[in-house]
Amino acid sequence: MRFVIQRVTKASVKVDGETVGKIDRGFLVLIGVSNEDTKEIADKMIKKLLGMRIFEDENGKTNLSLDDVNGELLLISQFTLYADCRKGNRPSFTNAGGPDMANELYEYIISECEKAGKEVQKGIFGADMKVELLNDGPFTIVLDSDDL
Repeated sequence: MRFVIQRVTKASVKVDGETVGKIDRGFLVLIGVSNEDTKEIADKMIKKLLGMRIFEDENGKTNLSLDDVNGELLLISQFTLYADCRKGNRPSFTNAGGPDMANELYEYIISECEKAGKEVQKGIFGADMKVELLNDGPFTIVLDSDDL
């Protein structure tokens, strides 16, 4: 599983010209699910995501979490995080989780973040989405379950 976590001052996602998710200060998280992923892996990733201290405190140090700043989450499914570009110029996506399994884990991640008391907005799984963000910093972290 891969999360691309972007600290934002605002972010939104549109489908067919209609805004389906919008946040102010918080994290825009692009979520990639592989064929190997499970709910147990998702739980580890969620714990790491929600504990991430990448907001600045009064001394300018990245020491504050999402909770500390009353931050929001915008969660977007993105199978292209599992692009394999080793051969040729056209990426292969064979390592990305199948649609049913990936959607189930994506919905699980959303549900678990909500259970943790987070304000969660989301995209639409499998849709052609237009994502806008104002990256704060910029500050972007790539979290890969293989590294946990």
